[in-house]
Amino acid sequence: MISNDMVLGLLLLFQIGFGALGNSFLLGLYIITFFLGPRLRTIDLLLSHLAFVNDLVLLSKGIPQTMAAFGFNNFLDDVGCKFVFYLHRVARGLSLGTTCFLSGFQAITLSPRSSRWAELRARIPKCIISFCFLCWAFHLLTNCFIFLYFKGQIGIVNITERHDFIYCFAISDISFTITLYIFIISLPDVLCVGIMVGTSGYMVFVLYRHHQRVQYIHGNDLTPGSSREIRATQTILLLVSMFVSFYSLNSILALYMHLRKPTSWLVHISVFLAACFPACSPFILIVSDSQVLSTLWLCGIE
Repeated sequence: MISNDMVLGLLLLFQIGFGALGNSFLLGLYIITFFLGPRLRTIDLLLSHLAFVNDLVLLSKGIPQTMAAFGFNNFLDDVGCKFVFYLHRVARGLSLGTTCFLSGFQAITLSPRSSRWAELRARIPKCIISFCFLCWAFHLLTNCFIFLYFKGQIGIVNITERHDFIYCFAISDISFTITLYIFIISLPDVLCVGIMVGTSGYMVFVLYRHHQRVQYIHGNDLTPGSSREIRATQTILLLVSMFVSFYSLNSILALYMHLRKPTSWLVHISVFLAACFPACSPFILIVSDSQVLSTLWLCGIE
């Protein structure tokens, strides 16, 4: 009879393969477009960065977790364990930051051109590369605390106060200073989620107001440009809604696991929830982005 861990392992394996294929395909398509196709849009730079870091999220945590679900528990030493959790934490923060920037970028793009955001709209394209570098530097530096208390199962010593992640474990009797440090570096995550919720609410309001205006004048002002902006906004809203939903569920589950000793299947479910957004987001972009679909059509003709 197949165990629960085996079923979750198969589910994780499908999720990783499905998501990694979608993100790699989308990233490759943007690279081909950059070298051979039409000029990339400003938002494409953010979407390609999002696809890359989502691949890192899936592979850094999904592969070892799947191996653990199939019964391979002692395959990482201290260095490997620290590196896997560090890479996953950095990639997860980059995914959060990029999605937040996407939400803010689209909210400013959608705002009326006569508003005070007009000047900022012109400056944003020049800031994208700088934002990516700063985001990488911030998460690479602030997540160094992981090296202090994550250990591998190989050569394990008797430590009673620990949180078991099957193939690795974290020491739970850490000092007040490190606890405060972890709380402080978690504040940007909370801030990013708050920004995404706020910008999403603003975009919903703008779309509703636009819908009311179109109904009033029988659609005479629905230009091709505004139609493209509305489709892009709806896509970003869907991405943000997915991210916030899965992030919130996973955070609640992580808090519960921190307060109580988790079972192995609960650890697997936590990883599955964390990987839902990076696995599903590329297919939402592929289906909803008309430029991606047109590029695929042209490639098919050639």
